Amino acid sequence: MARKFFDHDQFNFEFQCALGGVHYGAGDVGEMFATADRIADGDADSWCREWIAIGERLATIAEECAKAGHQVSARAAYLRAATYYAVALSAVDGTKDPAALLRPTFTEHRRCFDSYAELLQPPAERVEIPYQGESMPGYLFRPSTSDGQRRTLIMNNGSDGPITSIWPPVSAGGVARGYNVLVFDGPGQQSMLFERNVAFRSDWEHVITPVVDFLLARTDVDPAGIVLYGISQAGYWVPRALAFEHRIAAAIADPGVYNAFEPWLKAVPQQMQQLLESGDKQDFDQFFNEGMQQASPAERQNWEWRAKPYGLQSPFDVFTAARQYNLTDVVEQITTPLLITDPEGEQFWPGQSQQLFQKLKGPKQLITFTADEGADRHCEPMARSLLEQRMFDWLDETLAARS
Repeated sequence: MARKFFDHDQFNFEFQCALGGVHYGAGDVGEMFATADRIADGDADSWCREWIAIGERLATIAEECAKAGHQVSARAAYLRAATYYAVALSAVDGTKDPAALLRPTFTEHRRCFDSYAELLQPPAERVEIPYQGESMPGYLFRPSTSDGQRRTLIMNNGSDGPITSIWPPVSAGGVARGYNVLVFDGPGQQSMLFERNVAFRSDWEHVITPVVDFLLARTDVDPAGIVLYGISQAGYWVPRALAFEHRIAAAIADPGVYNAFEPWLKAVPQQMQQLLESGDKQDFDQFFNEGMQQASPAERQNWEWRAKPYGLQSPFDVFTAARQYNLTDVVEQITTPLLITDPEGEQFWPGQSQQLFQKLKGPKQLITFTADEGADRHCEPMARSLLEQRMFDWLDETLAARS
């Protein structure tokens, strides 16, 4: 997309993602541009300060509206406040004191989202999905409170996406079409990471299978109509889970990710690749840490943000864990119908949507999104309504054919 709002790549992309939620009420154009005008381009402290400030202002408005009995106004303001707090979190690792900002900002983000969810009609149901003796938190959104089994969409977030990046963008379209929609935090994601200190795992079937078990125990879920959507890094997790979990009727990978580790490996010089291959942890960590001392603030921030969900201190250990995110050994086990998005200008995993599509043996469809449509770049950040239309039309047709 030719239009740039910030010269700083991450700021620009995060702002585009935030703008993509305006159609659904997750932000307001004037508020967002006024906030952007107060941000020093590339300055993480400035970014966080201004987004937190607008979040606080909207949270106050929401509370005043709620006290006065203006529930619709309160609901709208709570959603925008939650969104702005989440945008602030995207750069927290580049600030002077990340620890001082992360938990308080995340707490306010979720407090506002919880208040918003309670004011929906019908209210969203907060759930705890049993997981390895503990649980994963989530929200179940329904079209109504009436009895009856419905198709149910599981929304699988990416590596660092907040809940406001998939609800209401994309997810609300499911409720409008009569689906139940389940949004949850898995290992390494949001509340599981920030509040429970549970790290990523590559074998995501051990996450999705408990989610499916949870849904099948409910009386309002159609067992033959459980579908799964994965955004960003979940473009790897969803196909990985499908290789083992065959109770899913259809799925979407947005985009397709065949080897999530590939850009990690390309980001380090050949000498470090050889150290990783030989298992030389000491020298790898020494080279990496020396390189980080010379890195730009943006590069250091990116490393902290990307490494954090793995729950490991050694760069060698982080790279070794990330190396497991590869579908090579399991792709032929995928038999579930799978829709793969392929946005023009994909900046994180270029070419991998096509690669995954070619490797699949089961039912599949590849849909391109272009710059001419305003739908280019990773996860079509400013064309979520177009994604919604194409995704749900495909789901409706695919489920109808199966039934």
